[in-house]
Amino acid sequence: MTELMISAFIQIRIWDIIDILLVGLMFYGLYYLVKGTAAIKIFSGIVAIIIGLKIVTALNMELLGYILGAFVNVGFIALIIIFQPEIRRFLLGIGNTKIAESFKNVIAGLGFRYKEETDIDLNPICDACATMSQDKVGALILLVQENNLNEIVETGVSINAIISKPLIENIFFKNSPLHDGAMVIANNKIEAARCILPITQNINLPGSYGLRHRAGIGITENSDCIAIVVSEETGSIRIIKNGRVHDVKSSEMKAKIKELSSKK
Repeated sequence: MTELMISAFIQIRIWDIIDILLVGLMFYGLYYLVKGTAAIKIFSGIVAIIIGLKIVTALNMELLGYILGAFVNVGFIALIIIFQPEIRRFLLGIGNTKIAESFKNVIAGLGFRYKEETDIDLNPICDACATMSQDKVGALILLVQENNLNEIVETGVSINAIISKPLIENIFFKNSPLHDGAMVIANNKIEAARCILPITQNINLPGSYGLRHRAGIGITENSDCIAIVVSEETGSIRIIKNGRVHDVKSSEMKAKIKELSSKK
């Protein structure tokens, strides 16, 4: 009996241990992505089915194993559709790692460029947000980073104008036909206004967060853009990156945006 146990232990390779650790990290990463969302129940159900499949396979329960196996195989495509936002966030997170950044630098060193980078003039944006905060005018502004937001821009009204404080304030003025929705700023221009954004599925957000905040969180969960939200109720200013909300004063906006922009 002892020799049998030793023999079984010897058959475990270092690659088997690494394999188990990587699978554990993958499941932890998936759990972290869906934690706090409605998808956590689906994730728990998937884990239960996979564990059940392994158990019935080990017990040679062929009929039940066949049914569960068919369900897993057929449901794979459906899971990709269901978890599309979470998968996008997962891949975006990989793309933001230091390894991916090093690879990008190597590609850039060979003469290839992902896109032409243009610094955004933050002064009129911050000044406009300070005034709107004081007057309690609601606003939602997206600052595009590396990921373009063409699909978001197409949902709104094209502006393609130079960034200016009066223009931003006029667009978000309460009686303006463009004040609802988000403004997209890219390439140092106001590309569009009244854009429609995806709403976050995070169910653990404070009840004080309205649609502007939830839309700002939702878009930053699925792209690397920075969202600026001015509350219509309280006049508070919040800057959002990667789904994380940062409360700031108007005087702190510029420094905070630069700090978050450097953490790609």
